Amino acid sequence: MMAENDVSLTSLVVETVTDQKTAVKKPSAKKKSGQNRRKSRELVLKAVYRGMLNQSEMSAVYRDMAEDPDYAKADEAYFKQLLEAVGEHTAELDEKMAAFIDRKVSELSPIEHAILQISGCELMFDMSIPYRVVINEGVELAKIYGGVDGHKYINGVLDKLAADVRASEVLNNKS
Repeated sequence: MMAENDVSLTSLVVETVTDQKTAVKKPSAKKKSGQNRRKSRELVLKAVYRGMLNQSEMSAVYRDMAEDPDYAKADEAYFKQLLEAVGEHTAELDEKMAAFIDRKVSELSPIEHAILQISGCELMFDMSIPYRVVINEGVELAKIYGGVDGHKYINGVLDKLAADVRASEVLNNKS
């Protein structure tokens, strides 16, 4: 029998014995939501990119992404929500973005175009994410998947878009 306040460690469960009663503390099964969302954005990028190149149906894209090794690490609900939002607002996103780019939308590289659509969608339709986080996530995606200086281009376009669609938030952060 264990003495009062003895601690026994077994696998990933911590058991504390106090007054003959056992209290069990289990490790948190929740993953870091920031990492989950980043993986979700990466998967949405892959899905939008594939959709642009292959003109795929959304159901086929979902199936492909569910087989991706990173899918288990992603926030599945956020992945679906963001992918659906980008698909639903593609024309509106491209139209809004056109005012802030130096060429026709059709002349953007597919990766940069997809990143701008994803980040633009978050800036325009998800006010729960601070604009600086949206821009940073877009820049990080461009550093990983884009061209050599693509992240600089993405940063510039997203800064202008944020100033337009979230003017009060941008002004409040500059004060």
